[in-house]
Amino acid sequence: MKVQYHNISQQSYQNVWDFQTLLNNEIKQRKRSLPGDYALDKAKAYFLNHLIFCEHKPVYTLGKSSGKYNLLVDRLQLAKQGVECFDINRGGDITYHGPGQITGYLIFDLELLYRDVHRFVRNIEECIIQFLKLYHLDAFRLKDYTGVWLGNEEEGFRKICAIGVHLSRWVSMHGFALNINTELKAFDQIIPCGIDDKDKSVSSLSKELDRELDMEQCRVELLDVISTIFELDLIQH
Repeated sequence: MKVQYHNISQQSYQNVWDFQTLLNNEIKQRKRSLPGDYALDKAKAYFLNHLIFCEHKPVYTLGKSSGKYNLLVDRLQLAKQGVECFDINRGGDITYHGPGQITGYLIFDLELLYRDVHRFVRNIEECIIQFLKLYHLDAFRLKDYTGVWLGNEEEGFRKICAIGVHLSRWVSMHGFALNINTELKAFDQIIPCGIDDKDKSVSSLSKELDRELDMEQCRVELLDVISTIFELDLIQH
């Protein structure tokens, strides 16, 4: 499947949301214009899908299942801090995006891959798990909790990547938020992903390794893992 890669930084959340919405709508419009017997192998070969990596300015996003009490700070107070806050259409609860984090938006026509949302989310998780193996971290899925985790029952579980997607006509939006050098204090103002269990917290790659990471190197490595797992024919600017 041909996929155009976009790397975006220093943009408002609204601008990035508008951009992925535009790309999502373009794919759906293209699908409406195709004849019913159009071969999927031709679509895979000729039609672009999109993968966006973004390093956001500080923002909290609240998914469709977000509880109103999971944002612990008044929105006016956040505005004074220069932090945006958005109610959006992805699945999941509240999370944080900001500097030092790779937020990945997958705008894929799943009919070119498989019509299976569960498999799609599991493959996103697998991308993060395989990326973290490059840094000798044994990450895993945790039953009943979407995302990627570290730790164990004895010391507690640490979420390093949140995942939430939205699909319309089998075209996806949103994706994952992977903490690399993320300022973890930002999560103190929310109940991350609505998970208030004492044995579950948030972590980052820099915290786990006790050193700051090169963001560009991480982007390149993660892009390679995603391309392999999803079998993408990647096009870069």
